[in-house]
Amino acid sequence: MDRDVSRPRVVVGVDGSPSSYAAVRWAVRYAGLVGGVVEAVSAWELPGLYGWSAPAVDIDVDEDEARRRMRQELADVLGADAVGAVRTHVVHGNPADILLRAAEGAEVLVVGSRGRGGFARALLGSVGQHVSQHANCPVVIVRPERQ
Repeated sequence: MDRDVSRPRVVVGVDGSPSSYAAVRWAVRYAGLVGGVVEAVSAWELPGLYGWSAPAVDIDVDEDEARRRMRQELADVLGADAVGAVRTHVVHGNPADILLRAAEGAEVLVVGSRGRGGFARALLGSVGQHVSQHANCPVVIVRPERQ
């Protein structure tokens, strides 16, 4: 991921959940206040296909299509004008690990309170829990807006 050290970096995790969309909106507002740049990171991993018990499987993921879909989702959330100012990254790997690496040297890491998976009643998702304990920068956890 590109590192522009001349401006504060605001890294935000995006997974398509309502709370990640709220996190993106928060990150854009905050970056505007501090003169920063927003880096939206989406990590993908195929659970159950890795490890000692899983067979070697070659899954062809179209990363260009994933980037296009991410940009469209961000345009829907932020508006076409604002999305141009957001750098997008689609990365293969464990979401918590990817976000921690992306946030190295960042002003702040922003995540939604709960992603798409896991337990619907959990107050804080596993990625938010992990990055809040291990990040080397401040972490902001954003709850979804009420409908």
